[in-house]
Amino acid sequence: MAPSSASAESAERTRRENPAKTTDTNNSTTDKTKPYTGKPHKDRLITRDVALVMMATFFFMTSNMVVNPIIAGYGESMGAAGTLMGIIAGAMSFVSLFCRPIAGNLSDLVSKRLLVAVGTALYIIAGIMYCLARSTGMLIAARIVNGLGFACGTVCLATWVSLLLPIRHMGAGMGLYGIVNALAIAVGPALGIRMQAAVGYRPTFVMSLVLNICAFLVVLLVRNGGSPARRAESPDWHGQVSVAGHLRHRLRLSNLVEPRAIPLAVVFMMFAIPYFANQSFLVDYIAARHLQHVSSDLFFVFYAAALLIMRLTMKDLFDTKGFRFWLSICSLTMLAMLGFLTFLSNDWYLFGAGVAMAGSYGLMSSVTQAQAVVIAGRERSGLANSTYYMGIDLGMSLGPVLAGVFYGRLPIVWFYPVFMLTMPVAWIIYLCFHRMIHARRA
Repeated sequence: MAPSSASAESAERTRRENPAKTTDTNNSTTDKTKPYTGKPHKDRLITRDVALVMMATFFFMTSNMVVNPIIAGYGESMGAAGTLMGIIAGAMSFVSLFCRPIAGNLSDLVSKRLLVAVGTALYIIAGIMYCLARSTGMLIAARIVNGLGFACGTVCLATWVSLLLPIRHMGAGMGLYGIVNALAIAVGPALGIRMQAAVGYRPTFVMSLVLNICAFLVVLLVRNGGSPARRAESPDWHGQVSVAGHLRHRLRLSNLVEPRAIPLAVVFMMFAIPYFANQSFLVDYIAARHLQHVSSDLFFVFYAAALLIMRLTMKDLFDTKGFRFWLSICSLTMLAMLGFLTFLSNDWYLFGAGVAMAGSYGLMSSVTQAQAVVIAGRERSGLANSTYYMGIDLGMSLGPVLAGVFYGRLPIVWFYPVFMLTMPVAWIIYLCFHRMIHARRA
């Protein structure tokens, strides 16, 4: 033991006496004797790895958005009726909802590169199944595989970005990450709908498959694989992880969701419900009101363009303004969006609704995701992101279901006003849990 101890002391003394070189966050040696030429690498907002992960996110999300608007029609072409069409469309979000806690837990225990690669591989498998599907049963199976990949990919990509960003730039960084998602939301549906109309369903799924392969290849180029920020279990005195400790770790509720982020996710769910209700029923609402001169697809173009401009111009505000400020702004703009669509009569109202949706759901998504990471801490950022995405999954599931009930049972003029009730509910939840939402983990 003595020689080993002496060697350690000697190495430490040498390190103190020769501080000229240190190791940066990417484990590369940096010469500190060179003149300072700018921001330290660790404090930069956009690095090579951050850019690559965001590129992979764009391919990953675009491929998903290409499929989503046409999958129900694909099922109908195979003989599916209305209810079965809804099951096919919703299967992915339901599977993703239950798999996110597991994916979030794993993202804090293993390399982010590994789980994102698994997620994109599952996407590729689902894409092949879409192309080969000859029955609704196989199509549902493909959606289930798609949901597994969606759970792994979305949670781990967001967590990976949050680990690569400096904590003081978390708001601006996640805002840029949100821009990538906004671009995918704009490009994906338009691309999918236009290609399906031009060349049919299967070639469109082939294009989605190519995007998934691109995402997989980009992931392999990232240098920092996103090693876990916390250990899976505490080893015993032999340095081995006990089976009992492993099981206790897996079965604890706190390792399936991030409890401190649950109220935050429920608040955001109140914004997701009207967003996904509108996404599913805007076309039917316009048809029911006989507004043939209104182009429904313009809403998503206006939304994506406005969100891109807002996130670029407001990126510094994400780090300086508190959560209550954004909740106030986003609540008012959500009510404005629902008001524009209630009185919809021409494309200008659609323009106002798209801009207001960007200022509500669009901004709130980045604010909530960044706040979840801050209150949970970096070592549990994967669970924080998975809990945040559970709010999206619940909104994605409940929004269309509630919209279907209201569409069928209420006069069409009440379709959007009834969703205004989500904003008071969001504020009630916030006021009940505001101490937890504003907590900051050291």
